[in-house]
Amino acid sequence: MTGQRESVLMETIETLLAARKGEPIADLPAELVPAEIGEVYFVQDAIAEAYGDIGGWKIGAPTPEATPLFAPMPLVWMAHSGNELTGPHWRYRGLEAEIAFLVGEDLPPRATPYTREEALAAMASCHPAIEVLESAFIDPMVVTKFSALADLQMHGGFVPGPAVEGWQTIDFNAETVTLSVDGVVRVERTGSNTSGDLLKLIPWLANEGAARTGGLRKGQWITTGSWTGYTPASVNARVDVEFTHAGHVGLRFA
Repeated sequence: MTGQRESVLMETIETLLAARKGEPIADLPAELVPAEIGEVYFVQDAIAEAYGDIGGWKIGAPTPEATPLFAPMPLVWMAHSGNELTGPHWRYRGLEAEIAFLVGEDLPPRATPYTREEALAAMASCHPAIEVLESAFIDPMVVTKFSALADLQMHGGFVPGPAVEGWQTIDFNAETVTLSVDGVVRVERTGSNTSGDLLKLIPWLANEGAARTGGLRKGQWITTGSWTGYTPASVNARVDVEFTHAGHVGLRFA
């Protein structure tokens, strides 16, 4: 990346941070939109750094054949199941039901790739989770693709539920999930994670993602993509996600 291009991307970062913390914008000016995925990740990492420590990573793939995309999740935006989310940060309030993992032992970068078995064995536990979508944009569904990706892939919050016993035996392709808002089921789907095999994302992140993550660390969270698409919630809404075998997680906005 040239010095001139880095200067442009620093303006991109400042614009997105200002919109996140103040008034949302319609889209980035064309000259500030990242030109390729490396620039997207440069912007993401700088935005996350502005919010402090990294609590983990969101990763997903739009189809089973697609290269996964991932973004850092700031620790400050994480909460426990059942918590009430308060404050001006929660303005967009998009919801996604997900399956997440807590890293139980470090997976530092190494020359020999981690096998699927090694990467999964390093996970301390599996959890139902809600990712809360927030954005620098008024309507992130209509902005330029790389604008939305640079804006932490719309990440705004992460709420895991209790650990699931015996998660290794769950057939996630047959797992059913419901997402309810204020007691009304808004989405019900089966085997709907778009990556096809969500467990493959963990070794991918441990290996292909290591150059950027610096390796996965004990205590970090990995969340593996939406099962329910995007669902909006209003102020004061109560949100519940229930998986058939992977358990329940909930939150409330205030």
